[in-house]
Amino acid sequence: MVKFRRLNTGGERNDACRALVLICVVGFCCMLLCGSCGKSVSLDDLIEEMCDRDRLSFFPEKEFKHLQFSSYNPASVSPDQEGWYENFDMSHFLRVETHLGRREFVLMDTEGPGAIVRWWMTFYRAQHGILRVYMDHDTIPVLEGAPDELLSGPQLASPPLAVSVQQGAPLGEEGRDYDHNFYVPLPFASHCKVTYENDSIVLLHNLEGTYIEEGYYWPDVFYNIGYRLYKKPVEVVSVTRKALEKARPKLEEAGRLLEDHRVESMFEEAFNQVLYPGDSALVSVHRTHSAISQLKLALEAEDMAQAMRSVVLKASFDGYRTIWAPVGDFFGTGYSLNPHQSWMNHRDDKGSMESLWLMPFRDSCQLVVTNHGKFPVRVKGSVGLKSYRWSSHSMYFGTSWHEYHQIQSRDSAGSPFDLNFIDIKGKGVYVGDQLTLYNSTYHWWGEGDEKIFVDGEEFPSSFGTGSEDYYGYSFARSQPFSHPFVCQPEGTGNTSRGLTVNMRHRSLDAIPFSSSISSNIELWHWANVTMNIALTAYWYVSVPFEINRTPNIQAVQFPVTGLAKGLEE
Repeated sequence: MVKFRRLNTGGERNDACRALVLICVVGFCCMLLCGSCGKSVSLDDLIEEMCDRDRLSFFPEKEFKHLQFSSYNPASVSPDQEGWYENFDMSHFLRVETHLGRREFVLMDTEGPGAIVRWWMTFYRAQHGILRVYMDHDTIPVLEGAPDELLSGPQLASPPLAVSVQQGAPLGEEGRDYDHNFYVPLPFASHCKVTYENDSIVLLHNLEGTYIEEGYYWPDVFYNIGYRLYKKPVEVVSVTRKALEKARPKLEEAGRLLEDHRVESMFEEAFNQVLYPGDSALVSVHRTHSAISQLKLALEAEDMAQAMRSVVLKASFDGYRTIWAPVGDFFGTGYSLNPHQSWMNHRDDKGSMESLWLMPFRDSCQLVVTNHGKFPVRVKGSVGLKSYRWSSHSMYFGTSWHEYHQIQSRDSAGSPFDLNFIDIKGKGVYVGDQLTLYNSTYHWWGEGDEKIFVDGEEFPSSFGTGSEDYYGYSFARSQPFSHPFVCQPEGTGNTSRGLTVNMRHRSLDAIPFSSSISSNIELWHWANVTMNIALTAYWYVSVPFEINRTPNIQAVQFPVTGLAKGLEE
């Protein structure tokens, strides 16, 4: 901190004193002009923030709103109007422009300051085109290239920041491209526009015998572009090609950190206990200004899948209960026994599970693991702690869970409908979610779009193009995959009867909310069947707060697998 004191003006000043006064005056004026040095955002700042787990526990000091451009069907206008559940969420562009004789489809166009923070894209026979990113109303793009080179190729970054979820879904659709997942931040000072040039895209006037007044472009282009818009007085330094080249070593280091599960833990509490039905294991910590930095757990049971659902983790921080979830869903595996590895959790091939969500508290925390099942379960685990400086921006970590048990996939009118992850009243940040579902047929379940309403907005600032797109893949891919921010430990239920587990964790694309958030996703199934869908949400929140999810012991006691539950096609 710089301290100023009044100088003695009654005598003769020497040159050194004059120089000191001049430096102080100039420095003070510069502070007034720029607001503060801490109110600017650059590419380097965003790279550093992206792989810092601790930052998610603080409400952003440089305030921003998270929004999304996507190819969703614009017939979806309002929940109370026809068209809210329209499908065909592809090849819907803002407009078409002509530049230097070339036709460019506009995917995104917004005033700044802001930053692109997450970009997912896939194609059906339209992948051979050119993407362009224009900054600050310049007519020359700062980035230009084919999707597989720009979004998941070597042009800007290596995996996991620019990576494809490979093809593999057995749908027999020739011409499908990979699913591009791109996490290199692209900050802009005043304006950003993204376009796509592809001469094979044409206006189709008839689709399945129905005339589309707005016009429908074909072949298919699907995209979700998540971005931030910062609030004044935050200033953003626009990215340049030179800055991206210079930042390549930092991007490579960030990618390494996103795949690294080593965390700082100064203290550790371990437990190893057989829990009979109704029993609990308790870990109680009394340590000022600390945080759980690592939580490990392993179960041993005669029915491991059921144990993953019937053993529940609940947690309170400074007396506020914010976590209640089956351990399988909390650790990201549902009741699948497959290994996976994401930025925030993983399960290895021996069944050991680990969570790296930072969970801070002022004075105390209490973790309780309870067996709500019908048979004994051995629970082994440890809790890693680290020091944490609590501030006015600090928040508590929360996880909520509930299951739509034996739900019908269409309503009484035969329509899709929205499912709710969570509604929160208060101030916080939404940092991820997961679904664990049992599909009772080979028909595809995942056409539904995410719809996330922030601070009471009438239309969701995040409106997607399909459940699979939200979780980083497409075309009902059933093969497991793991990336830092999107994972599918199990995908059998995408193309046959069986289990599917999808998860998404957020870093730069985390969603701050000042008064409320409502996170939802459509249940849009190609068949009308009975199925199970369990929804888990991860969030940070300040007190006071309210959530619409309460513990449901009966729900975690239901049998988890098979047609014995009455899930018939």
